[in-house]
Parts: sequence; C-alpha cells; structure tokens
Amino acid sequence: MLRYGIDVSKHQGNVDWSKVKASGKVEFAILRAGIGTAKDIRFEAYYQGAKENNIPVGAYWYSYAVTTAQAVQEAEAFLNVVKGKQFAYPLYFDLEEPKQFALGRNQCSEVAKAFLNTLEKAGYFAGLYASKSHLEDYVTQEVRNRYTVWVAHYGVKQTTYSGSYGMWQYSDKGTVSGIPDNQVDFDICYTDYPTVIKNAGLNGFEKTAVPAEPSKEKKQFSVTVDGKTYSGELEEN
Repeated sequence: MLRYGIDVSKHQGNVDWSKVKASGKVEFAILRAGIGTAKDIRFEAYYQGAKENNIPVGAYWYSYAVTTAQAVQEAEAFLNVVKGKQFAYPLYFDLEEPKQFALGRNQCSEVAKAFLNTLEKAGYFAGLYASKSHLEDYVTQEVRNRYTVWVAHYGVKQTTYSGSYGMWQYSDKGTVSGIPDNQVDFDICYTDYPTVIKNAGLNGFEKTAVPAEPSKEKKQFSVTVDGKTYSGELEEN
C-alpha cells in the first residue's frame, strides 16, 4: 500500500497543519529535527502540529560530519531532540554535503554507519537519505542493504535507483494548502513503517505484548476396550 507524504524544515515557515491534513494529500510527514549539532527552530511546532492533526511523523537530521566521532556527536544531538517523542516513521541520516562525498565511498559509508548505529542502539528505526547518484557513488552496497533507504530522484516517472528503498522523494516543488510558500518536497512510501516500528517497540513506542494463551486444564482418563486398559491426560477446550 502506497502512502504519500511531505518532508519539511524551517524553510517551510509557519505551517498550518490543519490545512495540510484537510488537503487530503498528506498521509505522513518527515520533519527536520536538526542540522549539524543544532535543533531546527521549527521542529517542536511542526511535531506538535502534525500530532494534533493525526499526521504520522518521522524525522531527519542534516549532517555535516566528516569523521565517525562527529557522526556520533550529531546522532546524540538528534537523540536529545527527539527524546520523549514518538515516530511512526524512521529517523534518517541526511547525507548531502560535498565535503562528505570528498571523503570517498568507504569513509563516507563509515560516517553514515557511525550515525545510524548510534540511533539503533538507542532503540530507533534508522534510515539513510541521499540522492540516487550519491547513494550509488558514495555509499557502499553493504550500508545501502543494511539500512532502510530514502532516495531523492526528481524529474522521472519512477526512480531508477539501483538498490532497494522504502521511500522515494520525487519532487521538491510540491504544493499543499497550509504551507506558506506553497512549495514542499513530496514523497512516496512503499513500506508499512508504522506497523513495523510499533510492533517492534521502537521510536518511543512500547512493544505490543502478545496475550498469553490461557492454560488448559488437564484431566486423567482411563478406558478399557476389549480387555485392555488405556490411560493418559486430556486437555479441556
């Protein structure tokens, strides 16, 4: 089942989430929680507005990290910002900076892994965001297979990204009522993240306990047939 959504940062300004919901175009929203080591100034308002209008959310963090130590520091900042909140969609590492790609495929991948592993250890469903070309050129197949991917690829009817992906950002010029400049990124989600995340007890949700099957009372029985006696236990339904 496909779901259609948007992703937003402070650049979208003062979003009217009731109008976004009423538009009928938005089934989920991915919110920028921060950039570098700083929280996005609109994040709290966006989170509250989306939640009040029953729009499921995920979050992303725009990274400047060029070392694994910096990646861990950014991930910890991310965790601090999202603490106490619930996300039905993944938390994404946003890989876009030229200085990161200048590191080369292997080191760039190590930076991504350090960030994403930090999120996973804290109990979050972690994913990787980047453009089609950057994913293919600067991220190892191991990392792309290991984490869920959100791929950006504009101007095509369907992305030709070579790997598997759970979400596709297909436009940066979408229009939705309630967005001040009336322009926003549009996304299609192919994975039922809310069910996966909630069932696993990730992203601030408590794992749903499976009810224990009631124990059945056992009774002893004994029966004689043709002179032979048979005995054992029966479970009552």
